[in-house]
Amino acid sequence: MTLNNPQKKFLRARGHKLNPVVWIGQQGLTDNVLAEIEQALSHHELVKVKIRVGDRELRDQIVAQVAERLAAETVQQTGNMAIYWRRNPEQPKITLP
Repeated sequence: MTLNNPQKKFLRARGHKLNPVVWIGQQGLTDNVLAEIEQALSHHELVKVKIRVGDRELRDQIVAQVAERLAAETVQQTGNMAIYWRRNPEQPKITLP
């Protein structure tokens, strides 16, 4: 599902107050990290991830890889933070405008 601008604005506002649930460090994007993000998305639908890999290009690649591999939407990327959203089809928690 592709989000339109009002939906992204709504999700950014909700995601702003969240604390990061997963930190991606120098080891990069491992299967364990992906599993943690998967679990958080399934439970919360909207998660914030902190990416501390040092290189901007690598950071941007990781942001795109997470969204692609987990079928999630990147709501916002600001510096080392990224907010992802994916609807839980069985128990939706967030109603988009």
